[in-house]
Amino acid sequence: MRVLVIILAGGYGVAAGLLLPRVAYRLSVPPDEGRRDRCPDGHPLAGWLGRARCRACGPPPRAYGPRPAPVVAVTGAVCAGLAAAAGPRPEAVVFAGLAPVLVLLALVDLAVHRLPDVLTLPLAAATAAGLGAAATLPAAGGTWTGALLGGAGLGAGYLLLHLINPAGLGLGDVKLALALGVALGWYGWGVWVAGAFLGFLYGALYGLGLVLTGRAGRRSAFPFGPFMAGGALTGVLLAGFGA
Repeated sequence: MRVLVIILAGGYGVAAGLLLPRVAYRLSVPPDEGRRDRCPDGHPLAGWLGRARCRACGPPPRAYGPRPAPVVAVTGAVCAGLAAAAGPRPEAVVFAGLAPVLVLLALVDLAVHRLPDVLTLPLAAATAAGLGAAATLPAAGGTWTGALLGGAGLGAGYLLLHLINPAGLGLGDVKLALALGVALGWYGWGVWVAGAFLGFLYGALYGLGLVLTGRAGRRSAFPFGPFMAGGALTGVLLAGFGA
């Protein structure tokens, strides 16, 4: 049963990853600009989901936005990993189902250093609702109360850090923390602490690497959302295997 869950989740991740490049390109704009509706050469874009290729620029069609192969590989691997950790428990559907949104958020944050409200707030609501439904099933490996408290706690913690240093931590990170806190809190406070800590650790190591290689200074800004997601993912994976 576990193998079937992993295969289905991985296939879903691959299919979802194929749909992400175009929407990632369209959302990768500064906060004061509207969403992109044209390719780099000015041709109108058709739809939101799918490969980022403009046929009007061809032949051959011109590719734009993030490369599809890494996006597909990462999304498929994340979904399969979450399914392997959670196994045939109801939260596996929730975690794997919402994972492509985290990949999309990471793509946008890496491109323009922002986490759009159109993704972060629905992700938090969907994670809470999905785990609430999972908690009603007998095979659930966590608690909904813990998930809600985890979301509130991590969101409050990030809000405090934003108020202390608005330039170092944006409101988008605060809103993403709500969803990540819900996922981490599902498995308990030990997992919550580990996932939150690992997010900061990954970000600190990346920033240190930039400084040591001369690609950034000590006060340079870099996207923190992917490291938040990476820390939370690690926590959920470890907890899922041990649940």
